[in-house]
Amino acid sequence: MTARVALVTGGSSGIGEATARRLKAAGFEVYAVARRVEMMQPLTEAGIHVFGMDLTDDASMVAGIDRIIAEQGRLDVLVNNAGYGSYGAVEDVPIDEARRQFEVNVFGLARLTQLVLPHMRRDGSDPLERRGRIVNISSIGGKFYEPLGAWYHATKFAVEGFSDSLRIELAPHGIDVIIIEPGPIRTEWNEISRQSLQETSAGGAYEEQAKRVTRVLARADRPLMSSGPDAVAKKIVSAVLATTPRARYPVGKGAGTIVRARKLLPDAAFDYIVKSMYLTRRS
Repeated sequence: MTARVALVTGGSSGIGEATARRLKAAGFEVYAVARRVEMMQPLTEAGIHVFGMDLTDDASMVAGIDRIIAEQGRLDVLVNNAGYGSYGAVEDVPIDEARRQFEVNVFGLARLTQLVLPHMRRDGSDPLERRGRIVNISSIGGKFYEPLGAWYHATKFAVEGFSDSLRIELAPHGIDVIIIEPGPIRTEWNEISRQSLQETSAGGAYEEQAKRVTRVLARADRPLMSSGPDAVAKKIVSAVLATTPRARYPVGKGAGTIVRARKLLPDAAFDYIVKSMYLTRRS
C-alpha cells in the first residue's frame, strides 16, 4: 500500500517540527514547509521532505501543492500549523500588520485548504480507502480573549468558525476537519508576541497595560504553566489516526479548564477574571 502523505506548514520549529517528526514515525510520507528553509535541515536528515512556502504568496502555495502531487500522486493530511501572534492595542497596531496577521493565520490557511481539496476528495468506490484529514491549529485563544491581543484572537476565532463550517461542508466528500486548541506552549510564539507588544506600545497610552500583559505572557511560558510542542504533536497524530476523530481537541496545561470556564461563565464573570489577571490595578 502506498504510504499516506502529509503536509505540515510552519515546519521550521515548535509544533510544526514536532508534528512532522511524529507523522514520519507513524509511517507517513511527510512534507514540512516554512519560509525559513535553513532551519529545517534536521528534518531533512530525518527523511522528511522540506521546501520553502510563503502563506502570503499564492504562487508559492500553488507550486508547493503541485510539487507534492507530482512526486507522490496523492495528499491525505494537511496540518495547517503556520501562524503567529502580533500583540498591541487596536489603536496602536498598524492596519497593515493586522491584515498581515489575517493573511497568515486565516487566508493562508484557507487558500492552502482550497488547493488540497481536489486531491483529497473521495469518490466512495473503495470502502477501505482512508478519509482525508485537514487539521487546523487554532488555540484556546479562539475561545477566550486578552487585552492588547484583539487582532490575534480575532484570527483564531475566525479559524474556529471557518473550521466548523468546513467540517459539515466536507463530510459528504470523505474529508474530516479537526480543530486543535493548544493552551500555553513553549515555542518562540510567546517571545515574538511579547516583543511585538512592547515595541507597539512603547511610549503610548497603553504602555502600562502592555507591561502587565507582557508579564502574564512571560509567566505562561514557564514549564509549570505550559506544555512542550510535542504534547500538541502527539494529539495531532492521535487525531489523524483516529477512526472517528472529534471535532476539536484542547491540549496542554490549562487548555481544557479555560475552554470549560468560558463555556460555563457569563461574560461579566469572565471579564472580571481577565481584568484581574491582565490589567494594572488603580491605587
